[in-house]
Formats: sequence, structure tokens, C-alpha cells
Amino acid sequence: MPKLSDALLVIDLQKGVCFKELPIHHLDELISNINQRIVDYRQANKTVVFIQHCDEELIPHTESWELLTELAIATTDPIIQKNHANAFYHTKLQATLTEKDCHSLEVCGAQTEYCIDTTIKFAHGLGYPLTMKKNFSTTYDHSFLSAADTIAFYEKIWNKRFLQLL
Repeated sequence: MPKLSDALLVIDLQKGVCFKELPIHHLDELISNINQRIVDYRQANKTVVFIQHCDEELIPHTESWELLTELAIATTDPIIQKNHANAFYHTKLQATLTEKDCHSLEVCGAQTEYCIDTTIKFAHGLGYPLTMKKNFSTTYDHSFLSAADTIAFYEKIWNKRFLQLL
């Protein structure tokens, strides 16, 4: 198994993000893989942080805002609220990572071309060494590109520029 980062960021895996007309791309596989990654981090006594988006559709304390119940969330895991695609923007994420002495990050979650991409690029700019397991982000099909092609496109951009793809 490759060396783990100091923290695993699980971004926006919420009911209102992952279930629209159809479930988001490869959701069951993604949840299973992320839950296994959470186990890896917990066994290594590493930090797992959940990021939760809030906006006019993802209203705090409503069902659509809730994190997916299938995720292996512990009561001790920090949950960071955000209202921007960048998980660091006006949130407690940086302070939480500093408090927990986290200097490297692994990223996973939804949506590839929005919050995942923005957070990766901003974290890179802050100097965090970043990793992501292949296919550990998700999105929906677009009229111009399938979800699988969107994920592959972004992974190609990120790899060896912004993060190390595992």
C-alpha cells in the first residue's frame, strides 16, 4: 500500500449532490472504495475530514445537505461546512489541518470538475503535497462529455502537476 497522507479529505458526498435524476457516476463503487480508504487512515491513526457544501439547494439540516449514510463517519471526524467550491475558502479547514498537524492531503469525493478540482488546485497553491487514488472522484454525464471521460480528463491534468495519482 502506498504511504498515506496526513489527512484524507472526503468532499461533498451528500444526498443532494449524489442523487439527482439518477445517482452520480459509479457511486456504489466509490463509497465502497472510500470507506476502505477511511479504514486504512483510521488503522494508521491518521485524520479523516469530511467536507459538506451548503447553498440554496443544500440547506443545512435538510435531507439533501446530509452526508451519505453509507459513509464510515466517526463521531470524532471533523466535518467542515463550506459554501464555495474551494473547501479552504472562509472555512475552518486550514485551522483544523494545522491543529491536527496535517501537512499532506489525499482528496476524494464529488464533483470532479467543481469542488474537487478547485480544492486540489487551491491546496496545491498552499503548498500541500497531494494524492488521489485513481477514480476516487465522481460527477455526472454532461451533454458534451461523459462522467467517466470528465474524471479521466481531470485526472490527466492533476497527475504530476497538482497531485500524485495513486
